[in-house]
Amino acid sequence: MVDCLYRDDAYATECDAVVTAVVDGQGFELDRTVFYATSGGQAGDTGTCQRADGTEVAITGTIHPERDRARTLHQVAEGTALPEVGERVRVVLDFDRRLRLMRMHTALHLLSVVFPFGVTGGTITPDKGRLDFDMPDAPEDLEGAAARLNDMITADHPVTDEWISDGEMAARPEMVKTMSVKPPTGQGRVRLVRIGAGDQPVDLQPCGGTHVRSTAEIGPVRIGKVEKKGRNNRRINLHFVE
Repeated sequence: MVDCLYRDDAYATECDAVVTAVVDGQGFELDRTVFYATSGGQAGDTGTCQRADGTEVAITGTIHPERDRARTLHQVAEGTALPEVGERVRVVLDFDRRLRLMRMHTALHLLSVVFPFGVTGGTITPDKGRLDFDMPDAPEDLEGAAARLNDMITADHPVTDEWISDGEMAARPEMVKTMSVKPPTGQGRVRLVRIGAGDQPVDLQPCGGTHVRSTAEIGPVRIGKVEKKGRNNRRINLHFVE
């Protein structure tokens, strides 16, 4: 199983690692990584791999092959010379891109507070994000919703994580906002992301993605188009104000 260092420190930008597997024409796997693999709607990371002989390999994306969360495949462009199994390498994250993903992911957690409906889907990219809500009617006061969202951002709430057991998670189903994707269980524990301090946090929900340390790091955002995606489904798009 790959050691995913971002779970303990989402701001870690590079690490030394050993190649554990090579997939011809696709990429390679490592024993440890700072790269987040596409999952939970969040796009995978990109960056570079510095080989032992000094050559540099561009990492174009990161995925869990065959949806196996125990594995992380660092993807490369077709025709790229791959490192060999057992080779020691150093991988370096495109952190500017990752930070935008972290900012947007945390912003979408706050968006789910502004609109307290079940979440039926979502996407997080460096440029924008969106959540699909089990919402029969389009929201009327988008200006007020955006103001509330930005107030929570500027309040500079701390963003932390904690772990609970599978049993504790099963006993608190109200924390799961996503209707189509359930938090991964079966490994004995589930990670929670907490926004705000004290006994009454702004938000607390299971999540395996990467987040900023405080809401102020998100920066101002705006609510974009609201799209109808079914009788009881509304897609709300979110953008950075830059």
